[in-house]
Amino acid sequence: MIHRIYKYKQQIYEYIMFTIASIVMVIGIYFFKFPNHFSFGGVSGLSIVLSELLPQTPGYINLVINIVLLILGFVVFGKNFGVKTTYITLLVSFGPSILEHIQPMDGPLTNQPVLELMFAIALPAFASAVFFNLGASSGGTDIVAMILKKYTKVDIGTALFMSDVFIVISACLVFNVETGLFSLVGLLAKSLVVDETIENINLAKYFTIICNDPEPIVNFIMKDLGKGATVYKAVGAYGHQEKTVVLTILKRQQAVELKNFIRRNQPSAFIAITNSSEIIGKGFRGYN
Repeated sequence: MIHRIYKYKQQIYEYIMFTIASIVMVIGIYFFKFPNHFSFGGVSGLSIVLSELLPQTPGYINLVINIVLLILGFVVFGKNFGVKTTYITLLVSFGPSILEHIQPMDGPLTNQPVLELMFAIALPAFASAVFFNLGASSGGTDIVAMILKKYTKVDIGTALFMSDVFIVISACLVFNVETGLFSLVGLLAKSLVVDETIENINLAKYFTIICNDPEPIVNFIMKDLGKGATVYKAVGAYGHQEKTVVLTILKRQQAVELKNFIRRNQPSAFIAITNSSEIIGKGFRGYN
């Protein structure tokens, strides 16, 4: 019963985060990518190029392509197709199209294309990192990748990167070289921003504490911080004295609290702290 309640709360939290991240992505796409013709990032980038060649808005083309890919996903994978991906795809597909009716854009928000490129990269990248962290995706070209993975031995990463490069080259031809170069910068920077954001979201501190009196430290970790710890005996190589080693993993704020506690109460303790963004287990993240 308790496990069921926890799972239900976790699902509510995930869908709240999916909704917020989808809104952030839509804002980045509609207000910064579309008006400046920044043609990077899968379906939205392709929609920008096609909107210049077809009598349709990028929001409408983005909607049509995403819905077609979503239907294709259901045809190929059936009931096994991800509910999370479906939910996010619908939000990201309809969002720009709805905004075109609510808040039509005649041009860029500012006359600073570099500033707008930063937002066009950062907002969707942040949203993508949130999706990835919760075991989902925004659909689009990810659905194509899933289908390729099922039926071919094509290297997915290379195929998707080449398709993005093709879209960027198309932007050079359809718009101008400046737009194409901005799009290329966006393409290269986006993956870096996504990776960095994922690492910062998941960042934890791995503590190795060598001390003489572990009990106060362990009690503080377990009772005050609500985390677990592993304790074992060790012998120093230099003095051959018996020491106690305490291992624990904490979130960033908790790490600061533990460092301050040890500094005040056991300043002779030796502490080694390592950053980690891949902690899987109770209290951190599960297998996605």
